[in-house]
Amino acid sequence: MKTKFLLTFFLLCFYIGQLYSQGEYPLVSVPQTHDRDIPAGWVLGGSNPQDYAVDLNESVSGFASAYLKSTASKPVGFVTLMQTFKANNYRAQRIKLSAYVKTKYIVGWSALWMRVNDVAGKPLSFDDMRDRPLIGSSEWSPIEIVLDVPSISDEISFGILLHGKGQVSIDNIKITIVNNDVPVTDVLKNKSESYSPKNLDFEE
Repeated sequence: MKTKFLLTFFLLCFYIGQLYSQGEYPLVSVPQTHDRDIPAGWVLGGSNPQDYAVDLNESVSGFASAYLKSTASKPVGFVTLMQTFKANNYRAQRIKLSAYVKTKYIVGWSALWMRVNDVAGKPLSFDDMRDRPLIGSSEWSPIEIVLDVPSISDEISFGILLHGKGQVSIDNIKITIVNNDVPVTDVLKNKSESYSPKNLDFEE
């Protein structure tokens, strides 16, 4: 029994060693910064960042811009170049994330995104441009996201994401406070607060 246990233990250790020696990344949506050329102040996240590259290239402003580019023939999942900061300076206000974005041969989709979380990590407002994704090829164009930052907000995260083949570049990123007459792009704004289903017989 003891010999069988030891054999199983050593086989398990060998398997784990082989798995990590292949340089595999866990498929989870958390920042990953393993040996990548990530711009200072940013982190690389997503469900599968190893199928993508991040680097600097030409810019609309005359300075450097960042880009995400697929490197696998059939990239799986998505990658995002992102930042997270405390919401203290923006609480109880409406903010706009603006940037210039350029796309090249995007077969999947790309988007600017921003999320406002409470202290428990629950999203209070969020927009990932799901209703207006960036696809195909385009020259430098201004993109905007507008969200409310409730008084109970703790953190604000934002970034650029790429899902599938192609390349997306980003430059001239700004976060500014705007008046309340500027419409929000929050995809959670109209989320259902109902505690029961509706119109099950389609007669309404």
